[in-house]
Amino acid sequence: MKTWIILLRGINVGGNNLIKMGDLRALLTKAGYENVRTYIQSGNVAFEYEGEDIDEICEHVTQTIYESHGFAPKTMALSYDTVVNIIAGNPYKDAEATPKNLHVFFLKTPAIDAEIEALEALKTENESFTITDEAAYLHLPDGVWKSKLSSKLEKHLGVPATARNWRTVGKILTLADKRKKLVN
Repeated sequence: MKTWIILLRGINVGGNNLIKMGDLRALLTKAGYENVRTYIQSGNVAFEYEGEDIDEICEHVTQTIYESHGFAPKTMALSYDTVVNIIAGNPYKDAEATPKNLHVFFLKTPAIDAEIEALEALKTENESFTITDEAAYLHLPDGVWKSKLSSKLEKHLGVPATARNWRTVGKILTLADKRKKLVN
């Protein structure tokens, strides 16, 4: 059985697309996923499942939520090994000490047509970014909320992505480790 991490986008934000994590765990368990765990209300889920097709898992989770709650969140599925590789590949190791200023945009597919010049023009002199096949890393020492780079990154990547700060990325890895339980 393989461990999968599901990142839901746009749930429980501003009173929209509401789903309690207890309800989500029960729903996904009923849908056939095993040992379903969640972390915070923003849609970080881990479970075990025999399937290998990422697109099929995303579609099934999205459809399951739609049928139950009436909205279809954007869903990204990642294997445990992918998350381990993304964490290991962090090019901003010094920034890990301030996890709120380090962000990972998990990419649905490689951003082969990313508009690098446009991204360079958006970043301040303090900001840095690195794009790999699986993720875009942003070091934002002045904060995410002031960053034009952060707010326009997905548009210039040209592929679907969902972001988490470094602290949450670490919690997601812990969540995916089936020997540990983090439930909110």
